[in-house]
Amino acid sequence: MEKIYISSDHTGVEMKLAIADHLKTKGYEVIIMGNSDATACSYANNGIELAEAVVSNKGSLGIAICGTGVGISIAANKVKGARAGLVYETQTAELIRQHNNANILATGARLIAVDKAIKLVDIFLSTPFEGGRHQERVEVIDNYE
Repeated sequence: MEKIYISSDHTGVEMKLAIADHLKTKGYEVIIMGNSDATACSYANNGIELAEAVVSNKGSLGIAICGTGVGISIAANKVKGARAGLVYETQTAELIRQHNNANILATGARLIAVDKAIKLVDIFLSTPFEGGRHQERVEVIDNYE
């Protein structure tokens, strides 16, 4: 099974822990990062730290959570080799893997329920990259970095 890194700021701790527990029951190796309580912290630092871990551990994937998912995804995408996609809906969870070969799913703890987040994560993790015409587009992004 794949190694999954999961991080959040203070707003996403409850969601992060619920997702981590769910993934552990499915046999994933889960590395929990970021806040462990509601003490205010920087989504930016946590997003960068998560992305660095994902990129440096080939074949691993990441889950990034902040209030909206926007800030932590922007931060994660600053790391060369990270492709974080913001997800609120099932189709997006699937397409960021199929078309963009995203290695990090980002979502917002203030905007979706925990059970929906778990469903999105399951879709993200079970969807393969299609390659083909999408490969050259991903290569454009990779080569720009």
